[in-house]
Amino acid sequence: MTVADSEPAAECFGAATSRDQAGIVYKQMAELVRSSPYLSKRLEIVDSRKTIACVPTNSFWRVISSDSHRAEGLNIHSLCYDELHSAKDRKLWDAIRYGGISRSQSLVLAITTAGYDRSSICYEQHEHALKVMQDPSLDPQYFAYIAAATAEDDYRDPAVWRAANPSFGVTMDEESFKADVREAEQSPSRLSSFLRYRLNVWVAGTEKFVNLTQWEQCKGHSGLLDSSRVWYGGLDLAQTWDVNAFVAVSKAHDDVFDVICKFWIPADNADTRREEVPYIQWAKDPKTGLTLTPGDTCDYEFIKRDILKFAKERTLRRIATDPYNSHYLVQQLQAEGLDVLGFSQNFSAMNAPTRALDGLISQGRLRTSDNPILNWMAGNCTIKTNADGYIKIAKPSAMSPARVDGMIALVMALALASDAEAAPKMADPEIILL
Repeated sequence: MTVADSEPAAECFGAATSRDQAGIVYKQMAELVRSSPYLSKRLEIVDSRKTIACVPTNSFWRVISSDSHRAEGLNIHSLCYDELHSAKDRKLWDAIRYGGISRSQSLVLAITTAGYDRSSICYEQHEHALKVMQDPSLDPQYFAYIAAATAEDDYRDPAVWRAANPSFGVTMDEESFKADVREAEQSPSRLSSFLRYRLNVWVAGTEKFVNLTQWEQCKGHSGLLDSSRVWYGGLDLAQTWDVNAFVAVSKAHDDVFDVICKFWIPADNADTRREEVPYIQWAKDPKTGLTLTPGDTCDYEFIKRDILKFAKERTLRRIATDPYNSHYLVQQLQAEGLDVLGFSQNFSAMNAPTRALDGLISQGRLRTSDNPILNWMAGNCTIKTNADGYIKIAKPSAMSPARVDGMIALVMALALASDAEAAPKMADPEIILL
């Protein structure tokens, strides 16, 4: 590609969806220039501006991040937009798409894997690309290339792997794909990720989280719930009609996590709630841990009382809770000497412990004591995925009467337990006699 003599010097940009990603892309390009004797003699690297310049031609290459206001008014000769599926909205795309209007040979490239948001700019481009591939006359200046499996393809077939991955056998091998398939078949969320990232298939924004066959293997009871074990709790309080849930976990000597649950809802609406499950019957069964509190709103005094009772009978090391709507109860529990901390419900915080829970279920390393309420909530769980591939548990839809509060509390409890395991162990003190 050349620049016409009548045009201004070339301005080439690489677009990234975050500042961190922009920094990574720039470092890779700068290292490429530094490692090439030919390029390093002709190009100047300006780290402070994430720019690589060609001074004799007054041209430069630069990475820009998702701050769309900074992309306004650019005079672009070429643009490479990496991972378009990660775009949180279309603002950056719209700001730079027409930045080369004054150039006769401007070029815009978009490279991406499949996403899940069918209202996104990426899906818009994907659909347009499919139409152009079927009939190039629709947009002669638009080149489209898509390598992906189809809905009818068998994701376990190596021929499908090759068709969706042009570099199959070069940058990735068949054995790694076989291992990925085995892992993907362990849970719906893993299969969704495999289809998206390995086979370039557009998936739904929410997928079923729990493989109920594997969950059946987690319904065992432990006879080792002695007072010496350390427990970590997750507390998810109801906003309106949700279920108040406290879930505690403790790792046993056999590397399995035991789970104890407590739930609370108001007695006055126990038999009129939209979810239509047998709350009154469950409240009569001690193993459910369900308490019906007087009135039509949940009485937090009962929650405080039951958690304090749990802490008195066991070693409760720490509790994580959703900061929303919990300030007053948190203060009361802290005043009683419990270690309670806020735990954000965003994707960044929930991603790792949710994946950890997925692994424990598939490995059979969870004992739930066959709690009917937690069983019901496990079956309700779907997985939401954000543009960065982070996941968290959600209801099937915002208006769904299904409840997942106990599973969210379980994720928070596992986050604390995992943090405790990862913390460096203090060496045993040594006494030296002189």
